[in-house]
Amino acid sequence: MILRNAGILISFLFPTFLLSVEPADELPFQPGETLEYDLKWGLFPVGSATMKVLPREGEGDSGFHRLSFSVRTNEFADAFYKVRTNVTSVIDRSFSKSVRYEKSQREGKTKREIRVLFDYDAGKASYFESEKLVSTLPIPPQVLDPLSIAYFFRLGELKPETETILPTCDGRKLKMIKVRTGKVEKIRVPAGTYKAMGTIPEMKDLSGVFKKSPDGILRIWYSADSLKIPVRISSKVIVGSFNARLVSAKGLKKN
Repeated sequence: MILRNAGILISFLFPTFLLSVEPADELPFQPGETLEYDLKWGLFPVGSATMKVLPREGEGDSGFHRLSFSVRTNEFADAFYKVRTNVTSVIDRSFSKSVRYEKSQREGKTKREIRVLFDYDAGKASYFESEKLVSTLPIPPQVLDPLSIAYFFRLGELKPETETILPTCDGRKLKMIKVRTGKVEKIRVPAGTYKAMGTIPEMKDLSGVFKKSPDGILRIWYSADSLKIPVRISSKVIVGSFNARLVSAKGLKKN
């Protein structure tokens, strides 16, 4: 089942570039932004996903940034593999490094409560399951978790025909993710028609059906404007084709 790991869906969203500091008032998104997606496996609707920018943690506009991602299967897919997974991410004020990453994972028979704490003074990430420390991992002075990357990418200029890299950590592994950008094209999704730039993330570290399929190339399209919203995700994999399409975008920051 294509939704066997909701973390894979999050990992679709990380075209990357070198870390830089961005003033909070210049970010292209704001608390209250909500992006809704429908999920299809071939011709069959299998669920939905939501990405949100939450109220900041701490004192007003100077507080840490907070993001959330949730994915759930519909009644049809529940019969095969039920998914109810929620992820939250906390990023520092300059939006240059992750502070905390949490996942409440409900996928089939798997139930996990995961929390990752990033300690840059000690140079390590600590991985907890059900409040129990499982492992620690050395990290560089700046690193982002899989969810925050999707938003961090929206800060910089998106250029066609380039390759970009960013250190990424989920608490268990540190990876240097490489993404190639393509050209701007017209993309139609339920939310409307967008001029968007296609991207292809490196897939060698992805698991499950993608690892087994030589043609399992992911493609992600980001709107070719100042907001750079992920509007569509598409892949052909060993078990068929998968698509996530933007259904609605609310609370957007004005261009």
